[in-house]
Amino acid sequence: MGFIKKITILGTIVIPILIIMSLSTFDYSSEENNDELKLIVKGDVIMPSKVSRPGCEEVDRCYIPPLIVIESGEQVTWINEDSAFHSVTSGFYNMPSDLFDSGYLDPSESFTFTFNYSGTYDYFCTLHPWMNGQVIVE
Repeated sequence: MGFIKKITILGTIVIPILIIMSLSTFDYSSEENNDELKLIVKGDVIMPSKVSRPGCEEVDRCYIPPLIVIESGEQVTWINEDSAFHSVTSGFYNMPSDLFDSGYLDPSESFTFTFNYSGTYDYFCTLHPWMNGQVIVE
């Protein structure tokens, strides 16, 4: 029997056996794969793409929504969906209030803050002064 014929016969027998063995040892259970799943954070306020350039303030879309109303004791989560760094800092650009500051948020990062007292809380992005929003806590 020729060498190529032996390889072909061997391949038609060995390859299916290897495939069957690999499929039978693969663990399809979700318990084993839970560590590999990423946590998906639900955002209350989104920093959408392209807000690092001036103009979003003209249509009030630097933070979406620009105004959010919550109850005392609730949290607000901001998510940076832009490709640029952003922040969520309490107060106004020229006068921060030091209540909260996310620091710089990388793309896809989030920041959550709990508002324990009723009131109106203004916030802005330290990197982009035209970006501002407001949380009203009832």
